[in-house]
Amino acid sequence: MRKVITYGTFDLLHYGHINLLKRAKERGDYLIVALSTDEFNWNEKRKKCYFSYEKRKQILEAIRYVDLVIPEESWEQKISDVKEFKVDTFVIGDDWEGKFDFLKEYCEVVYLPRTPEISTTQIKQNLGEQKQ
Repeated sequence: MRKVITYGTFDLLHYGHINLLKRAKERGDYLIVALSTDEFNWNEKRKKCYFSYEKRKQILEAIRYVDLVIPEESWEQKISDVKEFKVDTFVIGDDWEGKFDFLKEYCEVVYLPRTPEISTTQIKQNLGEQKQ
């Protein structure tokens, strides 16, 4: 069985996220999503999520491409996750191109093109503009 892992916040889930998850799942038999915790998002990324970790986890678990959701609590956990879950392929959006090449020692690393016309940041900006 080929295992694939991806990482992200997945707040305000949209079709760009679904495209990424679908394409990630196509690279293997079992897709693990490491979901950024609220604490990690705030303390390390300076991001405030609209939905809590538990709500985002619940949404991801309902998606047919996702087999397992685990917490992402630090930048450093990627190597240990790959080893612990015996991951064959690490997948992430190409906006991170080159940032995770250090994982090539442990598994295949794939940077997938983002869905160009959609992002959570864009959704938040558009909602903010509508309030004015």
